[in-house]
Amino acid sequence: MKLKLLLTMLFFTTLVFSQQEFKKNATAGFVFLELPVTARGAALGETSITLSDVNSAGVFTNIAATGFSELSHSFFASYSPWIADIKHMASSYTFNTAIGVFGIGFIGVDYGSMPKTKKIAGQRVYEVIGSFDANALAIGLTYSRKLTDRFSFGVGVKYVKEGIDIYTVDNFLFDGGILYYTGLGSLRIAATIQNFGVDAKYINDPFKMPALLRLGLAGEIIGSENSDYRVTALVEALHPNDADEKLNTGLEIAWLEIVSLRLGYKFFYDEESYSIGFGVNPQLALLLTLDFSYSDYGRLGKISRFSLQLGVN
Repeated sequence: MKLKLLLTMLFFTTLVFSQQEFKKNATAGFVFLELPVTARGAALGETSITLSDVNSAGVFTNIAATGFSELSHSFFASYSPWIADIKHMASSYTFNTAIGVFGIGFIGVDYGSMPKTKKIAGQRVYEVIGSFDANALAIGLTYSRKLTDRFSFGVGVKYVKEGIDIYTVDNFLFDGGILYYTGLGSLRIAATIQNFGVDAKYINDPFKMPALLRLGLAGEIIGSENSDYRVTALVEALHPNDADEKLNTGLEIAWLEIVSLRLGYKFFYDEESYSIGFGVNPQLALLLTLDFSYSDYGRLGKISRFSLQLGVN
């Protein structure tokens, strides 16, 4: 109990002192790190830090959640055809040990090829002289441990890099999170800090990291986590350093944990609003879960995401 209290105090102390890094400046780099990764979380309006049954997908939502995994090995993969023909993909792997859960995660973004042009002297036209590519990636290591049957913490470090044509920029960032079952029914609370790090510089222009604080709570309003039929409500508050505060809400309806229907809605966004999705878990000897989400981004269009999870005990 003393260790749990100490870790909790240290985490929230970090949040308080990190406020100097969360001053609003309306801009940040490596914004691909702000994109939702899991189809389940996207369908729930990106309210996923309080989910404890996500296994290796927790590498991208709340590292502390991986500490609740009962699987010896877990693998997760996700893909989304993003806005403007951008391809967004991710995968992660975790393995359980006697001292905690270790994991590795990867995020990749392919912005595609674009024409390279050169201004013709004395004219108001440009000549196409070839093409160039743009891409981004993040590779990270995580560690989580469940200290009691109700409390888990997690930390991670990741290397991030973006490139456009011959120019690149990279940095190291840190993530952390906690997940706690309060004992009041199935109510649980969670907090994460993501993408925390020093400024980076692109050519000669410095920029801040897309640091993000999340606070969430969730609980079953019908049934319980172990019921044949349950309805789970989730809410999450976001405090980014490059925009105003936001609020996400989600609702998950599950039957025997075989079929799940999901709804989400986001408040205080310029374009994003509702999301829907479903998940299928055929309850095989080998964990196999398929998830799908469909999100409305207003004038930017509709975004679909597909996720797969595998695991063995």
